[in-house]
Amino acid sequence: MSQTGGRDAAADARDLELLARLAEARREMGRQIAQRIVGQTDIVDMLTSAVLAGGHVLLVGVPGLAKTLLIQTLSQALDLEFSRIQFTPDLMPSDITGTELLEEDHGTGKRAFTFARGPVFGNIVLADEINRAPPKTQAALLQAMQEHTVTVAGKTYALPEPFFVLATQNPIEQEGTYHLPEAQLDRFMYELRIGYPSVAEEEAIVSSTTGVQKGVVKPSLNAAEVLEMQRLVRRLPAPPSLVSYAVGLARSTRPGEDGASPAVRKYVSVGAGPRAGQNLVLGAKARAAMDGRAVPDLEDVDAVAFSVLRHRVVLNFQAEAEGVGIEQILGLKK
Repeated sequence: MSQTGGRDAAADARDLELLARLAEARREMGRQIAQRIVGQTDIVDMLTSAVLAGGHVLLVGVPGLAKTLLIQTLSQALDLEFSRIQFTPDLMPSDITGTELLEEDHGTGKRAFTFARGPVFGNIVLADEINRAPPKTQAALLQAMQEHTVTVAGKTYALPEPFFVLATQNPIEQEGTYHLPEAQLDRFMYELRIGYPSVAEEEAIVSSTTGVQKGVVKPSLNAAEVLEMQRLVRRLPAPPSLVSYAVGLARSTRPGEDGASPAVRKYVSVGAGPRAGQNLVLGAKARAAMDGRAVPDLEDVDAVAFSVLRHRVVLNFQAEAEGVGIEQILGLKK
């Protein structure tokens, strides 16, 4: 399944076997998460594809929709170390990355600085209500998200692998929120919107959360297996036609491009950059792998396109004045 050739039949056979294991693990993980989370199957699938692609996710929704519980349950289903950062207006960058402390050796009386790791040192880091902290603090995650390292007092520390930031964000119209910088938004593979449950789902939620019994989530994968699955997703071939399609989608959001629609030219200030095309292809590969398929197709790209592009396209003042939303501009499946 290598795109560069040079792999023998035995290696391809091992990959196909691993692909079947991945698809079964995905189904089992869905069953485990369903013990705690009612509905939200599309959101769970998108989160799973992001994990397999090694991407970060921004979850947007009003308080009380179980965003935090969903992320915590996902970490349990993957047997990964979970760390939570509650973002508040007074949160400092060192509260995220960690800081150096001056400690004294009681035996020798000598003093030395030791690094106290912050909560960013986890496999799945929940950045809860990320837009309630000022931009300076939000930016403390940039290096961690891009390079999987943090630098404190001139020293660089590697974060544990695998590493994901799953952030929750309140709608920007709510009081006490800040806009996330565009550079930080671009580091998120997906932006996922969580809406209110249906009547039947809400009744099931109320019933299941007001009793005594709670579902026990058993791990479907562990850290080593997640890393192995990520490498497998990378090895899946992306046909040239699929790459061209993904790049074309990303470029079509830029108002200066020949392929841009009249709506994009009129209402878009800044379109998606090259990282969007990368995430479209990786997301398509991950979704194919989740189904046990060795080669992604254009439908896989379409399935992730809106979540990849939504937060990367900046609308201009005219769009805001006329009440034109990103959904109308992109015209893609939500």
